Parts: sequence; structure tokens; C-alpha cells
Amino acid sequence: MDVRELYQEVILDHSRRPRNFGTLGSGARQAEGANPLCGDQLTVYLQVEGDVIRDVRFEGSGCAISTASASLMTEAVKGKKVADTLELFEQFHDVVTSAPADDITTAGIGKLAALAGVREFPMRVKCASLAWHTLRAALDDRSDRVSTE
Repeated sequence: MDVRELYQEVILDHSRRPRNFGTLGSGARQAEGANPLCGDQLTVYLQVEGDVIRDVRFEGSGCAISTASASLMTEAVKGKKVADTLELFEQFHDVVTSAPADDITTAGIGKLAALAGVREFPMRVKCASLAWHTLRAALDDRSDRVSTE
């Protein structure tokens, strides 16, 4: 099995059986996000204690890329410091928005590397990054709805 097939399996697994799907109780930060072109809609919930993300969940509906990205994101940031999470966001964003011909490094982003292939499909970049932009809004405690447009 080559790396692309493995990555496709990771994406399919997380889209079919998303991790950390659901809400968090009262007191959780939350933000809503939408990708009007694809129809993806999600809400990200965060429990932050001090500077650590103690719990993170999401709910909503979207395409396989959007759902897999949200699921992978929640696994990647749970238990991380907010500063480390913001750095991971930047690394992930750089990977998925780089030009297809660019040499990229996915070192340091773990399973999120499965989404690197979306950079070859500009319309899918928005699907992969929606959860991350919504997470950022929740971290900033913003109430405005995040849109990929």
C-alpha cells in the first residue's frame, strides 16, 4: 500500500467514524463555521483550562474531507497548549495551501498529513481548513460565524 492509499484510508475512517463528535456542556467556548460552496456546517466546542485545551468536540455535517479534518483536528489538539495549537494550525495551513509543485514537509503534523493532498484541489482546501478556522474563532472567543468565503 502506498502512502496516498494509506492517507485515503485515514480520511475515510475519520469521515465515517468521526472522533470527538458531539457537544460539550455549559461553559464551553464554541464557534460556528460554514463553507457555503460545499454546504459544510460545523460547530467546534472547547474546554480550555489555563492555557491547555482539556477537551474539544465538534458537531455538524459536511463532506468527507471536512468531517475527517475536524475529527483529526480534535485528536491533534486535545491536551495541547493553546500556543502549540496555534502553531499546529499554521503548519497545517501551510501544508494544505502550498502549491502542488512545492516541496512540503509534513513532519510535526502527524496524522494531519493525510490531508496534504487537498492542496491539489483548491476547492477542497476550504473543506479541510474550515474546522481549523472555526477552532481559532472558538479560541479567540469570537461569536461571529466563520465562513470560508
